[in-house]
Amino acid sequence: MAQGKILLPAGTFWTRIKQQTEHALATNALVSIPTESEFIEQNGVCFLVRIVSSLARKDELKQKQEKQNNSSAKDFNPFLPYEQDLFVADISDTHVCILNKYNVAKYHLLLITRAFEEQESLLTLADFAAMWACMAEFDGLAFYNSGKIAGASQRHKHLQLVPLPLTPTAGLQLPIAPLLKFAQFHNSIATLPGFDFVHAFAPLNSLWQKSPFTAAQVTLEYYHTLLKAVGLGEKQSKAYNLLVTREWMLLVPRSQECFASIPVNSLGFAGTFFVRNEQQMQTLKQHGPMNVLKNVAVPIN
Repeated sequence: MAQGKILLPAGTFWTRIKQQTEHALATNALVSIPTESEFIEQNGVCFLVRIVSSLARKDELKQKQEKQNNSSAKDFNPFLPYEQDLFVADISDTHVCILNKYNVAKYHLLLITRAFEEQESLLTLADFAAMWACMAEFDGLAFYNSGKIAGASQRHKHLQLVPLPLTPTAGLQLPIAPLLKFAQFHNSIATLPGFDFVHAFAPLNSLWQKSPFTAAQVTLEYYHTLLKAVGLGEKQSKAYNLLVTREWMLLVPRSQECFASIPVNSLGFAGTFFVRNEQQMQTLKQHGPMNVLKNVAVPIN
């Protein structure tokens, strides 16, 4: 397979993101969802929980958009074509970057394939090369929700990218950061204490400083090693969450989409939850965020 081409000019991406965000807000193409936040501590992790009371408004807007496109909710694809007002940059000959239309976190990006691929598809060298081209430009968290059970809302393959830190007031890059220093290694793959469910973790040793395709090749090998470590084959379409920073990657298989109506995607395993109302907040406090993660993940035999 021939190596693709990176189209993103070095040193331009962050400025472009900010410019396009201002434009998209001015044209009402970008719908920022206001939140209130609270911290819930469990097992040494200070989970950031955002109350997104206007998620119902988000659902209404999405349904309206689907009707405008004369498509059923099942078949509607907002990425083919994507809204031009949300376009940030051509990343490679296989991927483009757009703003997440309904964003809760500022500068939330979607890295989408130019041609349609299923969201349950395995990630490829091209996916990781596009990811590293972006993450060489700013420090962020990339994540992949593989399938509906893992929290994916669209079938068209897309990675997501948010700037770090996620919790600036806590002085940590991510809420789960305290667990990382105690990673327990078995050869090159580790598990994290406190994550009492099937998962696999690997350090990436500053791969982001290498060329995108060089970094992607190493990342792809780690990715397949992680899949194997958690019992997922290389031709699988089972649900899992993948999280990648400049320094590490984490893969967590999924067993269910929600716990007590609280949806969980990759960000949950980074230590961030989104709830719709105070009732869901109380449910999360009652059961504990780590227990919620355990319930939507795969139990250890």
